[in-house]
Amino acid sequence: MVKQKIADCLQQAVAKTQQEGTLAPGALPEIIIEHPQNPSHGDFASSLPLKLARTTRMPPLAVAEKIVEKISLPPEIDHTTIAPPGFINFTLRNEWLTEQVETILAAGDLYGNLVLGKGKNIQVEFVSVNPTGPLHVGHGRGAVLGSTLADVLSSTGYRVEREYYLNDTGNQIELFGHSLYVRYLQNFGKEADMPPDGYHGNYVIDLAKEIAEEHGDKFLNVPQKEALEAITELGFNKIINSVKEDLLLLNVKFDKWFSEKSLYKGEQYNKVMALLESGNYVTKKENAVWFASSLLGEDKDNVLVRSDGSPTYFASDIAYHYNKFIERKFDTVIDIWGADHQGHVPRMKAVMKALGQDPEQLKVIICQLVTLHRGKETLKISKRSGDIITLREVIDEVGADACRFSFLSYSAESQMDFDLELAKKQSADNPVYYVQYAHARIASILRLAQQRQIDYSQGDVSLLSTEPELTLIRHLIMLPEVIERVAANLEPHHLPYYAQALATVFHSFYKQCRVVSQDETLTKARLKLVRATQITLAKTLHLMGMTAPETM
Repeated sequence: MVKQKIADCLQQAVAKTQQEGTLAPGALPEIIIEHPQNPSHGDFASSLPLKLARTTRMPPLAVAEKIVEKISLPPEIDHTTIAPPGFINFTLRNEWLTEQVETILAAGDLYGNLVLGKGKNIQVEFVSVNPTGPLHVGHGRGAVLGSTLADVLSSTGYRVEREYYLNDTGNQIELFGHSLYVRYLQNFGKEADMPPDGYHGNYVIDLAKEIAEEHGDKFLNVPQKEALEAITELGFNKIINSVKEDLLLLNVKFDKWFSEKSLYKGEQYNKVMALLESGNYVTKKENAVWFASSLLGEDKDNVLVRSDGSPTYFASDIAYHYNKFIERKFDTVIDIWGADHQGHVPRMKAVMKALGQDPEQLKVIICQLVTLHRGKETLKISKRSGDIITLREVIDEVGADACRFSFLSYSAESQMDFDLELAKKQSADNPVYYVQYAHARIASILRLAQQRQIDYSQGDVSLLSTEPELTLIRHLIMLPEVIERVAANLEPHHLPYYAQALATVFHSFYKQCRVVSQDETLTKARLKLVRATQITLAKTLHLMGMTAPETM
């Protein structure tokens, strides 16, 4: 990419000045290439002279002049300028810019794809909610974040596996099953008390009613243990099927659904416990088994096996990551967890050391809370059920595209306000509508060209010389850079920002430049630009898991 070429030429120029003694020798700081906030300053800028001023003992502007004297510009760059307090600005050649329209058209759907991963194996594990109830909007945020990251990483040369970890054993499943069994008994008029920490949501009553309708009083006539196990399994499967349906509505798919039970059946749990013991990372105190996290820099040790002999969630998670790294040999694992798992991150990083892995191979993204609004009203419970507001209700109200765009519009670490009224609004105030309308407008222009039988395949893109045209091209060529940033920093919120900026520039171009006009040669050139814009915008929408509508 052009940014890397600029960084390389700056590095070479500094090396020349140091060899000639024009600049004092010294270690070269990281060369960062940015886009100036003011477009009149050029397309790219570097603050390298400011960073070198101290070591060279020269004013930043003087350092910039020495570097520019020795710089060999790449063919994409027309000229450089020096700006206070010590920036070197780079401006692209107009001829190169217009050529990029042809490059985009030739790449088609592959435009923006990069070769970064070189086939490395990455697992993205996300959602992974306890299968004890319906998904809510917070789960939807993690689902959209994970699926978008997986799609972006796939487009940059990684081999990606999308996984949902099923917590299908343990205390919460037992409580869920017991709660469901009680509601089942109550459905037939039997007296039964809910467990103190049981699940009291209306959905449990509805599930119990479903089971009663499908199986009748069958489970009243068998031993309690047998009935409890059967009802737990039935309820579990119903919840999982509901979760899968909700996620599909949100355009979220998984390659693998991994069962926590399998860690015990497949001996991973026993293997990893033996491995930790052999490394002296296990201690016994207070009738429990502890992981000696403090030996690996943690503030305190953590329980692996409770005094009653049952493994903790932490123990299962260690076995699960043993399976990921040691058995399935993923190069990198990205875990997307809810805000309540923040404290779990340091101890899992410590586990990586105990397993003989680099802690940097485990990337953990904490997804913060979502607050729902309808205009000025903050929503806490569902008016429909008098219970939690489910993800399904939100999708039904605003649509999957609006959900996905809204969830992605905030960085994961930011708490999110989701306005349902705004998400449904068909105006420029709604960024989802604004972006998709840009694509629909493009499709309308291309349909008009088709109706008029305009063949623009031989259009001359060198005719694209006005400021609105060149500004649009400048935004089109930023997509690969945005994709690289998302993949490198695991920050998909850059995609909706880019989509909005591109839509804004296109709408401005559309108002200032008549595409289909009496000037046949200019019409064909502009139709090529419009088609390149459609490719770029559609690629951005598809990476976000959204549709690119032809009409609105």
